[in-house]
Amino acid sequence: MLCTVAYAAARADDRDLALEAIRDAERAASLLPEPGGGPRSTFRVTPASVALYKVGVLWALGDSGAAVHAGAGIRPGQLPTAERRGRLHTDMARAWWQWGKPEEAALALLAAHREAPSEVCDRAGIRAIVGSLAERHSRTAGVRELTQLVGAVDG
Repeated sequence: MLCTVAYAAARADDRDLALEAIRDAERAASLLPEPGGGPRSTFRVTPASVALYKVGVLWALGDSGAAVHAGAGIRPGQLPTAERRGRLHTDMARAWWQWGKPEEAALALLAAHREAPSEVCDRAGIRAIVGSLAERHSRTAGVRELTQLVGAVDG
């Protein structure tokens, strides 16, 4: 719940609440036992899942460098589903794009597509980044492959 509050506050441009809520979520997650598997383990809150939310909170606040830094320590294998692993890469791509790093953004979107194609193909905001990459950075590494995978994109 704290992660959701943090992200919603960031999207509403309430920086103080967003940062306070994500710090509280990090503290709470650090106190939880490691997930032990079983059918409910994909729904467990872990430090990695909170870190993923932190990436989203930070890019939503416009702190792209901090978002990239927060996501650098997350390994996709720490996230239990393809959707979450794809979201890691799309959130990192948003941060890279916001920071003005088109190659890193394109490569992150390719990684997202490998994990969960719908995270790239079905999200309007991500498709808009793909369209901008194709329009403004067509010769950047990964952009041609990305636009071929996504197909017709919104510009």
